[in-house]
Amino acid sequence: MRNTRAIDHNTWMQRALRLAAKAGARDEVPIGALVVREGRVLGRGYNLRETKNRPTAHAELLAIEAAARKTGAWRLEETTLYVTLEPCVMCWGAILLARIPRVVYGAADPKAGVCGSVLSLHEEERFNHHPEVLNGVLAEECGKILSDFFKGLREGKKKKERWPSV
Repeated sequence: MRNTRAIDHNTWMQRALRLAAKAGARDEVPIGALVVREGRVLGRGYNLRETKNRPTAHAELLAIEAAARKTGAWRLEETTLYVTLEPCVMCWGAILLARIPRVVYGAADPKAGVCGSVLSLHEEERFNHHPEVLNGVLAEECGKILSDFFKGLREGKKKKERWPSV
């Protein structure tokens, strides 16, 4: 991959976190993603599963689709995908199909992550494409936005249970 600019993973992940915050403000699970090439954002996305009522409206897929539209190509070579949470199996499939050469993620996903948490698909040699994976970039911040969101949901549920509507 050609690198014409210094890569600052923290800066890009902070931008992905801002997208995650947008998702959280819409009562969506706060996950954000960016597709970047040579210092330019080609696509961005944040979770919209509830808003769009689509199980496939993950941040990564929306960012990948936006990048493909912007470039006019499905092959997103020489790009980096930044995402606040470790990709799931569906998103990993899209990463492979789009030929994204590098994935940088923040928090691990012990329930659905396929880059070392539940599975290690990034190490599967039988695939025809092998993206480089860098994990743990701003992991604490990426994990906190998720844990705060789910804590808020639990507290809201408890309040509803204590104060049922009549």
